[in-house]
Amino acid sequence: MPSGMSRSFVDIAQAILAQPTAPFHEGAVRREILRLLESCPHVTVQTDAFGNLIALYQRGGVTPKLAFAAHMDHPGYVGDRFLGGVPEVYRAANPATRNFGAFAMWDLPAFELREGRIFSRACDDLIGCAAVVSMFHELERVEATAAVYGLFTRAEEVGFVGAIALAKARVLPESVVIVSLETSSERGGACRMGDGVIVRVGDRTSIFDSAATSWLSHWAREGQIPFQRCLMSGGTCEATAYQLYGYRTAALCVALGNYHNCGPEEKIDSEFVALADAEAMARLCTVAASAGELPDPAEALRNRLEHESEQYRAYF
Repeated sequence: MPSGMSRSFVDIAQAILAQPTAPFHEGAVRREILRLLESCPHVTVQTDAFGNLIALYQRGGVTPKLAFAAHMDHPGYVGDRFLGGVPEVYRAANPATRNFGAFAMWDLPAFELREGRIFSRACDDLIGCAAVVSMFHELERVEATAAVYGLFTRAEEVGFVGAIALAKARVLPESVVIVSLETSSERGGACRMGDGVIVRVGDRTSIFDSAATSWLSHWAREGQIPFQRCLMSGGTCEATAYQLYGYRTAALCVALGNYHNCGPEEKIDSEFVALADAEAMARLCTVAASAGELPDPAEALRNRLEHESEQYRAYF
């Protein structure tokens, strides 16, 4: 646990990952997030008509400029139908499942911490949810004068259904930049697990806002947070969905092993992430939320290029 953290990221992640979930059946995760946020007096939460959670930390007369978004579902069986992106070859052997009434998940551990890695049946995207909750707890601990949204959405795995409902409802001001938090397949980019949080410049479908992406890199350097900058093309994340409906977007992620529980030799297995990467993502969210005015991402580069060009003035 990084020094000074109010509540261990591990504690928060374990509490959320313990909850079963599937597309359209995120109730247990939603209730646990609400429980964890009860101890945050400056966080208010509303539930929209679709069941997404919109949380707002507000301390002081600051206008929120950022929203950090994560989804509460994971691929699973709903009735007799499998919802989410797991190839048929992995399902053909009928791996063991655990029944939760209206839905079922793979019969895998909810949470294990081994050799600096978190293993779970559903790192995607409950690690992202844990990062947002951790950010709120840390803002409370340091009594930050700040304003920032946390979005927890439903049914991402079947086409960003919750994110689209939220975007179309225009609950958030259009001036807010939405930062999607994900776990993303390590095979989808040049970044490496254990080397820090990933500032994701784009996904399989889209490239995200250049200025917002530069802000995240700037805040990571300012906070001395280990980070990587990479296009992660293994999948499409909610930043693409929000962008389609007019919001400026950026994205953070951590490298994920066994994406959607697809392990070696076409066997279902636990997903896993590096704990240090996940903690770094939570810390970067906190630094960004506390940063105040948004920097001009082009200023430093513009000044350097203009300075360097002066040595060639004689050739102008």
